[in-house]
Amino acid sequence: MSLLVKQLGVKYLLRLPILAGLLFVHFGSFTLQAQDSYEIQVYGSELVAPRRTMVELHSNFTGDGERNTGNGVYPSQHAVHETLEITHGFTPWFETGFYVFSSIQPDHGWQWVGDHIRPRIAIPKEWNWPVGLSLSTEVGFQRRQFSEDTWSWEIRPIIDKEWGKWYFAVNPAFEKSIKGLNSSEGYEFAPGAKISYQLVEAASVGVEYYAGLGTVGHFRSSQEQQHQIFPVIDLNVSPDWEINFGVGVGLTKSSDSLIVKLILGRRF
Repeated sequence: MSLLVKQLGVKYLLRLPILAGLLFVHFGSFTLQAQDSYEIQVYGSELVAPRRTMVELHSNFTGDGERNTGNGVYPSQHAVHETLEITHGFTPWFETGFYVFSSIQPDHGWQWVGDHIRPRIAIPKEWNWPVGLSLSTEVGFQRRQFSEDTWSWEIRPIIDKEWGKWYFAVNPAFEKSIKGLNSSEGYEFAPGAKISYQLVEAASVGVEYYAGLGTVGHFRSSQEQQHQIFPVIDLNVSPDWEINFGVGVGLTKSSDSLIVKLILGRRF
């Protein structure tokens, strides 16, 4: 009986992307402003194992976003962002990821956006800490048509914890423009968080939260900040695969109001 329940649960969960797509069509009438949406992910602390490589494709579609070109940056309305991420594990405590960003614009076709590199270190599991802890730093270039800042740097602490069937993760990230319109500004605080629950062995459901609050010590007003909520589903079909699907809704006028995201990852 328990096996039957699990099978029925998986069949139901596999239909959630279809239901989410219908919700996307129905609620695609919000009109808020743009934000970056190339890699929408709350990181866990676990690294790619030594001598293994993780290949991920991040596919994000902005159903309702910024419609006008601002400061020379393409609008996000109906843009598809495709990001290829390749991460290799070198030791139990060190990995490096490389990103290739691209964008399909309704009026400008498919274009290369830029590249980033992301080394990351983590506390080894053998230390038996009560929480998972790692730290990534990401630096890279993006073309001016897609960002006000052509070179940027990010520092991302990562804290997570599994508690029975529950999973919690927090990413209090700090972003800095190195070259571009905002290079004279300080570090922007862009936190992310996730909570999920394992419904069945093959699937978990949860909520992810992403924000851009402004520079540390000088946060923007509430409506000028970026806040988004993503109900998500994670499919655990194999230890070699990572599948994450979500539909995000913007909560302020400065956030893209509706984004559909899909992450497909494979370990080699």
